[in-house]
Amino acid sequence: MELTKQFVKAKNPCTGGYRWFIRDHNGHGDYQTILDALVADGRVDDACWLLDQFGPVDTVLRLDTVDAHAIVFAGTLEVRSGINVDTLVRAGRHLCTGGGIRAGTAIVAGSDIEAAGNLASGGHIRAGGDVSAGWGIEAATQLDAGGHCRAKWDIQAGGDIVAGLMLQADGGIQAGHALRSGRGIKAGTDISAGHDLVAVQGILAGGNVTAGNHIESAWGIKALGDILAQGAIRAGEGVEAGGDIGCGAGYGIYAGLQVRRDAWADSARIQARQRPDGLISGHWAGSAG
Repeated sequence: MELTKQFVKAKNPCTGGYRWFIRDHNGHGDYQTILDALVADGRVDDACWLLDQFGPVDTVLRLDTVDAHAIVFAGTLEVRSGINVDTLVRAGRHLCTGGGIRAGTAIVAGSDIEAAGNLASGGHIRAGGDVSAGWGIEAATQLDAGGHCRAKWDIQAGGDIVAGLMLQADGGIQAGHALRSGRGIKAGTDISAGHDLVAVQGILAGGNVTAGNHIESAWGIKALGDILAQGAIRAGEGVEAGGDIGCGAGYGIYAGLQVRRDAWADSARIQARQRPDGLISGHWAGSAG
């Protein structure tokens, strides 16, 4: 794609970026060449702005490794052994590597992010599609996947974790703030959120399920350990814990919200080590032991 000064000016660029384009590229140039030049000149934010304005391309760039200050590629970036950048790695379409990805500030892709190793960002991780890692996923701020989000180890973020579809880890899942999934949430160990924990389908944990505010699932909630919220617990079906179930002071535990009352004994069971205080709806099925 060839960019011209008329084409770029129509997008209302910042004054400094437009002057750079006129001065260094005489007001025209190849799209990816300009992205590379902006990054090389330390204008990574301008490169991201340009990609936001003109969108992805179908080009595929295949490299053995990436070790750089930053990289912004408008198409699909495939790296055989791994990616290590001081600041940002961004692909307009897919971002794939046979190793891991480490970035100082952000890992971003218009479509999928896939790493055979670890995904680690000192800032955020954002993908328009799936995010998957053969090891763990860690974002210092926010993790946002438009599709599925999966890891063989833990999934952690200092802020929100949001998945448009299934959120799953063989280890634990921990969000410093809200944790939300457009389908279900499944973890081999603990699931925890500093604020709300919400799944459009079910929640299943091999350890504890805890939230600093509400826990909500349109299907059921099941944990081998405790299910504890500082706010309310709401489930469309049942809530079952190998340990205790507890809500915050003044809040309630509501099960069977998507089930007829005459079917609660089968489909809205509450089971825990002891009958929880604040139980409002659902069928108490006795001790989990």
